[in-house]
Amino acid sequence: MSDWDEIAARRVRLGEVERELARLRYRHDIAMSAFRFEEATALGPVIAALEREQHALAQALPKPEPDSGTIPILARPGRRLRHR
Repeated sequence: MSDWDEIAARRVRLGEVERELARLRYRHDIAMSAFRFEEATALGPVIAALEREQHALAQALPKPEPDSGTIPILARPGRRLRHR
C-alpha cells in the first residue's frame, strides 16, 4: 500500500469516526434531556474512545500546506458611462 493510499484510508476512517461521534453526542444530549442518565453515562466511554481515535488519526495525517497569503479578488465588470 502506498503512502497516498494510507493517507486516503486514514481520511476515510477519520470521516467515519467524526460522523459516529456526532451521532453519539446527539444521542447523549437526547438522553440527558430525557433524564435517562444511565444511557447517557453508558455512552461516555464509547465517546471517549472515539475521541482518542479521532485525535490519533488527525495527528497521523500530514499537515496542510500554509496559505500563500494571496487573496484573489474578483474583477468587477466595467460600468457603462451614461451619456446625457
